[in-house]
Amino acid sequence: MATAAGVASTPTRRPEAGGRFAIWLIRDAARIFGRRFVRPFLYPITLYFYLRRHVERRASSAYLARIGRPAGAFAVLAHIHAFASVVLDRVFLLTRGFAPFDTRLHGYDQLQAQLERGRGVLLLGAHVGSFEALSVLKQERPNLPLKFVMDKLQTRAYNSLIYTLNPDVSAQIIEVGTDPGDFALQLQAVAQRGGVVGMLGDRIRAGETAVSAAFFDAPADFPAAPYLIASMLKLPIVLGFGIYRGGNRYDLHFELFAEELRIERGQRAAQLGDVAQRYAARLEHYLRLAPYNWFNFYDFWQCRAPAPGAGQGAPGDAGLS
Repeated sequence: MATAAGVASTPTRRPEAGGRFAIWLIRDAARIFGRRFVRPFLYPITLYFYLRRHVERRASSAYLARIGRPAGAFAVLAHIHAFASVVLDRVFLLTRGFAPFDTRLHGYDQLQAQLERGRGVLLLGAHVGSFEALSVLKQERPNLPLKFVMDKLQTRAYNSLIYTLNPDVSAQIIEVGTDPGDFALQLQAVAQRGGVVGMLGDRIRAGETAVSAAFFDAPADFPAAPYLIASMLKLPIVLGFGIYRGGNRYDLHFELFAEELRIERGQRAAQLGDVAQRYAARLEHYLRLAPYNWFNFYDFWQCRAPAPGAGQGAPGDAGLS
């Protein structure tokens, strides 16, 4: 049974990988020569990270074994390649929108129904597939206030790349770690305008309150913040996952998670535990559909006992959190 876990420790941050060539390839070569030209370079880049990033390599193998998938070298390479593909596609999502992609919507009516109520929505995702792909909302509703909660310090180099490609992105970010009062006011402003606050619910920052839940038959920690924010602002929660299907194909899944979430002070631990367990179950569901879409390249199940040098991300992981 899930239990509230108090303040969690997080895996030690590892340096961003990739170097100047990878950044250039993703940003400039992709824009100049196009997606078809750059995609073949993902194979040597994938091999490079497989050979050089042993922490992430072992984490990938352990994750695949845990969910009952083949966990040998070819499977790990496929996992890393899927991640590299999604990182590359961010360039085109930011510069060309959805034109280069074959995207299919699932459950979008559930999100629309909550938006029509005019009280705002908390769109809760994970480091699964492409969360940026869910910005389809801006295409469907150009005037919709849309803000993403992000830890800008996690990957400075890649964030710099993102802002260079599309400076407007920075205006859509509410940064974690700013003044708590200002942070709350920014969230409240979006909710009052009937907008969308985007968050990821599967990675804990240092010092953040965590909730433990069973995830693939073992305890794992999840952040409590999304549920506390939804309760405070009286926002419905809609799950959102941009599943990468290979090539240029994405399945965008939206699913109503909670029309109203009330976390009572006296029952906080039990209620947070229950909602985190429901989230973990839905996350399992989508990862069984697309196992190579899991982009937490560290030992997710280490539960406040990180191994020395454990990695938190992977090369170029922009890491909305």
